Amino acid sequence: MLARLVERAQRGDALAMDELLGILAPYVGRICGPVALQDGADAAQEALIAVFRNLRQLKTPAALLGWVRQIAVREAVRFAKQRRQGNTVPVEWEDGPIAEDLHLASDIADAMERLAPEHRVVLTLRHVEGLSEQEVAGLLAVPVGTVRSRLFRARRSFRDAWD
Repeated sequence: MLARLVERAQRGDALAMDELLGILAPYVGRICGPVALQDGADAAQEALIAVFRNLRQLKTPAALLGWVRQIAVREAVRFAKQRRQGNTVPVEWEDGPIAEDLHLASDIADAMERLAPEHRVVLTLRHVEGLSEQEVAGLLAVPVGTVRSRLFRARRSFRDAWD
């Protein structure tokens, strides 16, 4: 189903592209938000632009979500690093995390904001996206040991920020 939708979008079918955007936008936002924080919406937008610009280059439509995840992670980390270097103008989140307990969501966002981008990305990929350590390593092009050590430090930093 999704593969056929991708094939139609690759051929320039505007309705297929619109439907694909409806599927991908929340997925990309869920990846970019926790990593790029205030710039999550901008990172998601840039990731979606890159996806649709390069959609015809995707050779295996069934691999869409993995390919999109890789683009989203790259953009989210890029925006997070820019923010860290002071190259962006601070903005408020327009669409904060959706949760039944807004106080808890605010606490989680605050703790995540205190983490380095490389720690936010491993936590997001491992615990939000549910990827294995090996899959995270492959996506970030780092050894599995690096992912494990970043996860260890990220979890410790998150606990410290939480207290």
